[in-house]
Order: sequence, then C-alpha cells, then structure tokens
Amino acid sequence: MLEVWTWATPNGHKVHIALEELGIPYKVIPIDIGAGDQFKPEFLKITRNHRIPAIVDPDGPGGKPFTLFESAAIMIYLSEKAGGGLIPKDPIGRYKCLEWMMFQMGGVGPNFGQWNHFAGYAKEKIPYAIERFTNEVARLSRVLNHRLEEAHWLAGDEYSMADIITFPWIRTATDPSPRFAERGYVDLNEYPAMKRWYDEIAARPAVQRGLAVLAGGPGQRPITDVERENTFGATQFAAR
Repeated sequence: MLEVWTWATPNGHKVHIALEELGIPYKVIPIDIGAGDQFKPEFLKITRNHRIPAIVDPDGPGGKPFTLFESAAIMIYLSEKAGGGLIPKDPIGRYKCLEWMMFQMGGVGPNFGQWNHFAGYAKEKIPYAIERFTNEVARLSRVLNHRLEEAHWLAGDEYSMADIITFPWIRTATDPSPRFAERGYVDLNEYPAMKRWYDEIAARPAVQRGLAVLAGGPGQRPITDVERENTFGATQFAAR
C-alpha cells in the first residue's frame, strides 16, 4: 500500500484529495511539522528537503519501491499510476492542466504562504512585507477569477489536478475564523467565478474525505513558540 508522509496543510491536502478522487489505497504516516518530525532521520531518507508531503510506493516503476516528494510531481505520478485520471487526455486540456498546476506551484503557493507568514504567523510585523504579499494574493485571486469566468474548471471543461492543487490554498486564504484575525482573509464574494468553483469543489465527497485526513492538526489553534521555531525558525536552516 502506498505510504503518504504528510500533515494537514494545504500541500498535504492536495495529495490527500487526489488519492481520494483516484481511489488509490494509501496509508498515512503523520509528520507533525510543529513538533519537528520533518527533521527525523526516517523522513530525511525519503526527502532531504524535509518538507511534506512525500510518498513511498512499494510498487513503483518496474515493480520496485519508489519515493517522491514535491506535491505537483506526486500528483502527476498518481494520475499516471491510476491510468491517467484527473489530467485531461487531449493535448490542449493536458497542457492547460499542467499550466495551472505550475501557476499554483510558482505563484499561489509561495505568495499565499508568505502572506500567511508575514501577516499571520510572524512575531515581528513588517509593513512592507505584509503589503507586498497582501497585494500579490489579491492579484493572483483576480487571475484565477478571470480564468474561471472563461472556463468552468482551470483546465477547461474537466475537473482536474489543476483544481485540486489550487483548492486547499484558497480554502485556507478564505478562512475568516479568529485564528486568522491578524492576517485577514480573502472574501470570495469579491470573486464570483472563483466562489462558484470553490463551492463546487468543496461539495465533492472525495474532497471532504481528503480534508478529513489528520483533521485537528495545524491551524486549529494558535501556534506555540516551539511550533513557530520548528516551522519558521533557525531549525529549518541547520546543516543535516
């Protein structure tokens, strides 16, 4: 059975949802990033980058055990393992899917993550950083909304990995709960096409099952100093 070394973060949820949508059996290996599990030797054997998620497939290419990290790479691998599911087979749809997957990996993930950090988690509030990433989150949201005005799904007519990879980051950004009071939130009412898209994805049973994996993890309560150090502090940069 495929192992998923993961935690309940947007990047973890991408892979959980993809597995549920594809119906691939999997076993969850929790990596509590607040507790520093990502620095343990057993995880570093899978990925020296000490970031979740990562997978171990005992029946990888050629029937041999195979490890893989980086969420987009994992999702493409899972699609191919399942016979091409969730990535359109026609060339235009396929490349549009990959285009929007890369948009998430290069744009939405990094910039929404920095917004979360500087506006929410950082002890020292730096106005320039907060303004920069707040503006970039708004810009990227407008790009997504424009795309979803012209196409039902990010890749076109088909629900795909492009939607799955993006949804968890929008979910976190639109959370108005008190734990994000300092950061603020993206109001989907300002982005009607994205709201329609978001609501349709959130209603999918496989998405709900994927989001339930390790529910109650990070983000459900204020971050502690130990968790802040393990997630954002100098521990990240120690030589290993």
